[in-house]
Amino acid sequence: MDGKIPNRASFILRVAGLTALFIIILNLVFGLTAAEKWLGKGSLYSHVYPGRWRFPWSENPSAAYNVSTNNLDALYAAHEVSATPIPEDEFRVFFLGDSSTWGFYLPKEKTVSAYVNAAEAETPDGRPIRAYNLGYPTISLTKDLLLLSESLKYEPDLIVWVTTLEAFPVEKQIFTPLVEQNRTEVRALIETYDISIETTAEEFPIETFLDRSIFGRRRALANLFRLQLYGVLWSATGIDQDIPDNYTPLQSDYEIDDSYYSFSPPQLDRSRLMIDVLQAGIEMAGETPVLIVNEPIYISRGENSDIRYNFFYPRWAYDDYRAWMKETANLEGWYYADFWNEIPSENFTNTAIHFNAEGSQNLANLILLEIQDILENLQP
Repeated sequence: MDGKIPNRASFILRVAGLTALFIIILNLVFGLTAAEKWLGKGSLYSHVYPGRWRFPWSENPSAAYNVSTNNLDALYAAHEVSATPIPEDEFRVFFLGDSSTWGFYLPKEKTVSAYVNAAEAETPDGRPIRAYNLGYPTISLTKDLLLLSESLKYEPDLIVWVTTLEAFPVEKQIFTPLVEQNRTEVRALIETYDISIETTAEEFPIETFLDRSIFGRRRALANLFRLQLYGVLWSATGIDQDIPDNYTPLQSDYEIDDSYYSFSPPQLDRSRLMIDVLQAGIEMAGETPVLIVNEPIYISRGENSDIRYNFFYPRWAYDDYRAWMKETANLEGWYYADFWNEIPSENFTNTAIHFNAEGSQNLANLILLEIQDILENLQP
């Protein structure tokens, strides 16, 4: 032996070094470009598979044939709203909102937007009213604003923004995965519309290179791939949610407690309720009309129901919110409908804002009447 590394060992070391260099370069390119964004745009939905009726979201992917993703481009690419070309002969109504709009514990054909479509209503000029479900299961006005900013690319004729008091507190705005994973877009919205949400490093921490690398984004990338695979089962079955046979019913008895976050009765602190996010959305929509809907809530008749309507809301806070919203909508000239008590208590399921199919159809009928009133007002 002359002390030199054998040719085979030298070859292996060179291959290992080149492989390591390739991986480093690949991660650099991925982290410094919008590679994940472009990957989200690529989709088999609306091409090989039909587009989904609602955004991908799931707590049990293998049973729901669905998987959650916080990639905005992937959300829309999988949804039927992104199908091209955009139909010119329909009146497009986009529904924004939380899990009640998305349709928690409801099959896709029994959501509010699906019932609007089932009504086969038309505009005064004969166009079919076509509703698109762009709700997403977290409660935050800022999350809704983020989705609205993306949704406008798909040319809505009317926005129906379904919301509730729980979406307004400043504490609820940015600590939801869809907002946290799209901080650049959210920060731009906050700055453009001068929204009073802090964007300091504490609230919006700066991503490290590792966070943006393939390694750091490996779970998100895996979910993008799984979403495409689940399209086979979605197109074959139409299933997109795991709905259990039994669930824990919502609470109807409460402690003697009139608290709501850190607010104090008798009036909510307006400065900590983000109504300027609603105002930003209406400004963003421009000439596209926006109907704001205060969604129905469960009204308890149980113990201490004279103090609390439900788990979410003490009566004083919710009553003050409703009065404030009505006054603001009147002053601003907004299209506004308050359906807070329009669904009977027996039509709610596991939370104070989730309702069954009967409640969903009831709300759809109410909203459709509001849409038709708006259409009458828009007539020349």
